[in-house]
Amino acid sequence: MLALKGTAIKRKSPLQKEEALAGILFALPSLSGFALFFVIPFFMSLYYCFTEGIGGTRFVGFRNFESLLKSESFLLAAKNTLIFNAVAVPLIMVLSLGFAMLLNTGIKGLPFYRSCFILPLVVPVASVILVWQILFNEHGALSQLFQLFGLPAVDWINSQWSVAVLVLLYTWKNCGYNMVLFLAGLNSIPREYYEAARIDGAGFWTCFTRITLPFLAPTGFFVLVLSFVNSLKVFRESYQLAGNYPDMHIYMLQNFMNNNFTNLNYQRLSSAAFLMFAIISLMVLVLFRLESRLGRDLE
Repeated sequence: MLALKGTAIKRKSPLQKEEALAGILFALPSLSGFALFFVIPFFMSLYYCFTEGIGGTRFVGFRNFESLLKSESFLLAAKNTLIFNAVAVPLIMVLSLGFAMLLNTGIKGLPFYRSCFILPLVVPVASVILVWQILFNEHGALSQLFQLFGLPAVDWINSQWSVAVLVLLYTWKNCGYNMVLFLAGLNSIPREYYEAARIDGAGFWTCFTRITLPFLAPTGFFVLVLSFVNSLKVFRESYQLAGNYPDMHIYMLQNFMNNNFTNLNYQRLSSAAFLMFAIISLMVLVLFRLESRLGRDLE
């Protein structure tokens, strides 16, 4: 008897069934697009990772990954991507947090400065690249300035300085958004904590390490993941700035995969994409673990 009552309780009413059906119908266009453009290509790429050929494919196991790891162009692209992330992500974290703390001091004209920092996000990439080429081209404004002081002209985009130009571009374009996120996190910290700390004789560094950083940890983690993801999307700027085959210092994994797509080398492209996917997933997982551990320590 009790089992029958439990079964009766679990049954959905006709209204609940209609609502569930309506929800599925409304979500169906989005789910169809997700399956068409993400799920199906995902499994097709996974299939190409372990096969050889385009028309008549045959299973080759992990041979594509072995060939990829022996490729000099892939290793160069992986090294450059790692160097770029190791430099650009910490730099933008420090700069965005510094600007956020500066604006959080109650400076006048805060909305104006905030708009100035956000402005690079809404400027079209083509316009930004045009300005960067005018500045850093071999015959650009910066080289002309060097020649005024008797220094030789430098082709910044096609030399060892190209990675610095790309880091500067990435930082300039994304720093404002990260700054606004940090500013929101700083505004959520109660002012009373700082006032009590100053009464006890705490200085700026003590307040920063004992109050600001612990309370800003969740926001900082979100900004870190966002900065890391955005750093992997810098290919658009790199491609328009230096083309398919840029200087060897800014030849990224995205350049490698784009060139293999152009050459119809789907096996190598898919293998590189899945290897990159695995590394990104592992790094994000590590960041989540660190964030959860940090949250337990703060509690």
